[in-house]
Amino acid sequence: MPADDRALPAQPARRRFLAGSALALGAAAVAQLPFSGTAAAVVPGAVAPALPDGVFTLGVASGDPLPDAVVLWTRLAPDPLNGGGMPDAPVTVEWQVADDRRFSKIVRKGTAQAVPERGHSVHVDATGLRPGRQYWYRFRCGGQISPVGRTRTAPSPLSSGGRLRIALASCQNWQQGFFTAYADMRAQDPDLVLFVGDYIYESTPVATSVRVHEGTGEPYSLTQYRNRYAQYRTDPDLQAMHAHAPWVVTFDDHEVDNDYAGQVPQDPAKQSHDAFVSRLTAAYQAYYEHMPVRAAAVPDGPHIQMYRRFDYGRLIRLNVLDTRQFRSDQAITQAGAQDPALTMLGAEQRAWLLSGLNRSPARWNVIASQIMMAETDLQPGAGKLWYYDAWDGYQTERDAMLKVFQHVRNPLVLSGDRHFTMISDLKKDFADPSSAVVGAEFVGTSISSGGDQDQAAFHQQWDPLKADNPHWKVIDAHRGYHLFDIAHETVFAQVRVVDTVLGKKSGASTQARLLVRSGRPGVQLLP
Repeated sequence: MPADDRALPAQPARRRFLAGSALALGAAAVAQLPFSGTAAAVVPGAVAPALPDGVFTLGVASGDPLPDAVVLWTRLAPDPLNGGGMPDAPVTVEWQVADDRRFSKIVRKGTAQAVPERGHSVHVDATGLRPGRQYWYRFRCGGQISPVGRTRTAPSPLSSGGRLRIALASCQNWQQGFFTAYADMRAQDPDLVLFVGDYIYESTPVATSVRVHEGTGEPYSLTQYRNRYAQYRTDPDLQAMHAHAPWVVTFDDHEVDNDYAGQVPQDPAKQSHDAFVSRLTAAYQAYYEHMPVRAAAVPDGPHIQMYRRFDYGRLIRLNVLDTRQFRSDQAITQAGAQDPALTMLGAEQRAWLLSGLNRSPARWNVIASQIMMAETDLQPGAGKLWYYDAWDGYQTERDAMLKVFQHVRNPLVLSGDRHFTMISDLKKDFADPSSAVVGAEFVGTSISSGGDQDQAAFHQQWDPLKADNPHWKVIDAHRGYHLFDIAHETVFAQVRVVDTVLGKKSGASTQARLLVRSGRPGVQLLP
C-alpha cells in the first residue's frame, strides 16, 4: 500500500443499483402486475398473428446511454436455435420505462414493430429521460411480458464530478467455457459494461467441447448467424448481466471470420470476394439484430457504422473504435508492419478520433480498441518479432497516434482480443526504451476463450519476454474481466478473475489492483 492510503480512490459507498437478488425478486413481483402501457398499435391491413409461448427467451438489454436517452433491446425468438420460430409477419411490441422496479411510475411508453426482415428484433431509442438516472424497462407482446431490465442514463453534459464504474469484457467462446465471470460482474454492480469484441465465435461445433456450438459448421448465412447469436444469448449469466446495466459494444473478428481485414477473409483462396461480401452482410445484420445499438448502426449491406463516441459529463469521453472494417490487409513481415501505407482505422475514422481527442473537455479520454496498442516483442534478446494482428502490425499509424497522446489529457486505452490480461504503459516510441510514457493500456482477459489455462505453462512462455517488454506491468492468463472506478483524480482498476469456466458456477477474486493518476501517465501496480 502507498504510505498515504488517502491517495487511493474511495470505494463506492452503496452502489446505485440494487443487488442481484433484489432485482430477481423485483422482476418476479413485477411480472404479476398489469402492464399499464398504451394499447398495441395496429398495422393497417395486418392481422395480428398468434404467437407461440416463450417469445422473450433471449431476454432484454439496454445500451449506448446518452444524458436523455438509452436504447432498449429484445428479440422475439420462441425457437431461438432454429431461426427464431416467429410467424413471417410484423408483430407489435409494447414497451415501458419506469422510475421504479414495480412500474408504479411510468415515465415513457410506446410501441415498436418487430419485423421478420430484422429477425423480429426490437430497438427502442427511449428518449426524454433525465440525466444520471436509473430506470427500469420491460416489453409486452401477445399477452407475454418480458423480464425486467435496469438501465442508467449518462450524466448531464456539463457535470464535472461524480464517478463511473466500468466493466471491461471481451472474447466469450461458448465451446471453451461457461460465462461464469458475468455472475461476479453482476455482483460488482458496474454502471456500464464495455464489450470490445468476439461476442460470438464462428468456429465449427466440436463434440468434445465443454458445451457445443449449434449447427453443423461455421455460419455463413443470415439464419446461421442468427442461430449462433441466439445460442450465446441463452447463457443465463450473460442474459442477467445484459438486464442489469447498459452495455456499449463493438466487434472484432470472430463475429464474422477469424483475422479478416476489411473485405479480405482469412482464407481468400477458399472464400471468393463476392462470397465473403455476402458473409459480411449476413454477419453484420445478425450483429445489429442482437445488440442494443441505435438505428445509425443498421447495416448497409457489408457495411455497419460502429465507431462512435459517448461523453459522461466532463469526467469521461469514451471513443469506441472499429478496427476491422477499414483496416488494410494484415502484415506478415517486419517491413510490412512498418509500411506507412497500412492503416488500422482508415482516414475518416482516424480524423474523427484525433479531432475528438484534441477537442475533448473530459478529464479522462478513454479509447475502446478491440486489439492491443502497446508493443509485444516476441523475440528474446536483440531484434524484434511483433504480433501482427494487433497495432504492432500497423506501426506508422500507431506511433503517430501515440505522439498525439502527449497533448491529450489522460489517455486510457481499453482493449481485448489476447485472451489474457496485459496491462502496460504506453510509450511515445517503443523503439526507444527511454521514451516518455504517454498513457496507459488495459488489455482485458477473456470471459471464457482459452478455457482454464495452464498458468505455469503461460508464465514459462511469457515471463522470459518481460525484459524485452519493460512497459508491461501485469500479465496473467486467468479468465475474467477488468473493473474500473473512474473518479476526477484517479482510476482504480481491478483484475477480476474466476476460478474456473469449466462449470456453471465459480468463485472469483481480485488478481491485481492498479492505479492511474490524473496528470501522471502510466500505471501503478498496488500491493
